[in-house]
Amino acid sequence: MQLQDASADGPLILFDGVCHLCQGFVQFILARDPKAQFRFASLQSPIARHLLAACGAEAQDLNSVVLMAEGRAYTKSDAALRIAARLSGPWPVLKAFLLVPRPIRDWVYDRVAGNRYRWFGKSSACLIPTPELRHRFLS
Repeated sequence: MQLQDASADGPLILFDGVCHLCQGFVQFILARDPKAQFRFASLQSPIARHLLAACGAEAQDLNSVVLMAEGRAYTKSDAALRIAARLSGPWPVLKAFLLVPRPIRDWVYDRVAGNRYRWFGKSSACLIPTPELRHRFLS
């Protein structure tokens, strides 16, 4: 699947499937995505490794959520803020933080990402979606 193909059916979010914070973020998105626009895949999945390799990245090198949309891959704060911009409720106002210089935004993002296992824990297995949500997860 080419990068353009990955986002052809809507935005695709790659997330750390064993991270409790990341699993919570996916649950947060699912609850605020009534149009079911987002699809998901864990960074540990073969499809994520393939898509990231097409972008010149390796899943094990990433300490970030990845948003694939409009033929581009966004990481770190760019991904999180662009995801928030597509959610229902007040969350789209967070897109205004894109005006903050990326090095500052990513510094904050990196502090949380670097401590996520220590602060929130880690699972021994990836998130398993419910049967009614399974169609939104790529395997």
